Amino acid sequence: MTRFLPALVATLAAAVSHGATLPDNLRVPEGFKVEVLAKVPGARSMALGDRGTLFVSTQRGGGNVYAVRDAFGPAPRVETVATGLKMPNGIAFREGALYIAEPQRILRIAGAEGVAPAAPETVVADLPYKGMLHSWKYLGFGPDGKLYVPVGAPCNVCDEPGFAAILRMNADGSGREVFARGIRNTVGFTWHPVTGELWFTDNGRDMLGDDAPPCELNRAPKPGLDFGFPYCHGGSIPDPELGGLGSCKAAVPPVQALGPHVAPLGLRFYTGTMFPKEYRNQVFIAEHGSWNRSKAAGKTGHRVALVRLEGDRAVAYETFMDGFLDGDTALGRPVDIMVAPDGALLVSDDAGGAIYRVSYVR
Repeated sequence: MTRFLPALVATLAAAVSHGATLPDNLRVPEGFKVEVLAKVPGARSMALGDRGTLFVSTQRGGGNVYAVRDAFGPAPRVETVATGLKMPNGIAFREGALYIAEPQRILRIAGAEGVAPAAPETVVADLPYKGMLHSWKYLGFGPDGKLYVPVGAPCNVCDEPGFAAILRMNADGSGREVFARGIRNTVGFTWHPVTGELWFTDNGRDMLGDDAPPCELNRAPKPGLDFGFPYCHGGSIPDPELGGLGSCKAAVPPVQALGPHVAPLGLRFYTGTMFPKEYRNQVFIAEHGSWNRSKAAGKTGHRVALVRLEGDRAVAYETFMDGFLDGDTALGRPVDIMVAPDGALLVSDDAGGAIYRVSYVR
């Protein structure tokens, strides 16, 4: 079981009784500390530049992308590097350039860490699109040098060719192909630091009740795999409407069935040396939090979860960081995870408008 510092538990109780605020009420295991690295409005995805600039995207509002300059120095400062974009949730950095995903486009800003970055140029202009639902994107460059981008299902559950997949392509948008399919809506993926395999979260469908189906942590060791959507959920639950489109036996099951409606987003393997060795190569997941649960059932997610692995097999699924809820009121909603150069864990929070730094101090 995860252990919490008594002092932090007392802080949580005091915060709730006097009007809870973040990060004072955030709870982490014994020996860890949470502090605010930077306040960034609507903070979503994170990408790290070569010179220590932390880029932070947003999803709503003015369509801004921010740069936290000198992010790990004594005085980080937040600047706007792009504005007026459409739901610029996905970002990735490569060879001095920042890549930004909109629902239908991928943009590139050359010299993004410089004093005068270039204006955004369009790399891809025709990503599949059928309305705003699940159209926000995530971006990442894999060990193969390819750019990966998901195309979420434009529905709660439906069979739409060209959607519910992860695409990969060259950095200039050429060579586009489907890497994996049967994925309802992933807003977070990463690569195993040893095997180089793709791991990703998937948000389960709604309207099947408070406690079904589970959201998912998945592993794609090779291209061409089918993870079951829309005919199968969680590796074992046939869809009541579209289950006839396939068999759960043919779908790749999740490595770990996550909580129902927890809305898992960003995830990372811990590759630093600051944390105790039992955290090395284990998976941290930002669970943004539920909406499709009754008031009586209460909210799920709103935490940073830890999935402990032995090889590619999950052996535990537990809380690492919580306190984002005050009763049933969301004070914050974690979105993305990053391992900082010094080994601290960074967590973005779009509701709280902050980047938190979690360090090990004992």
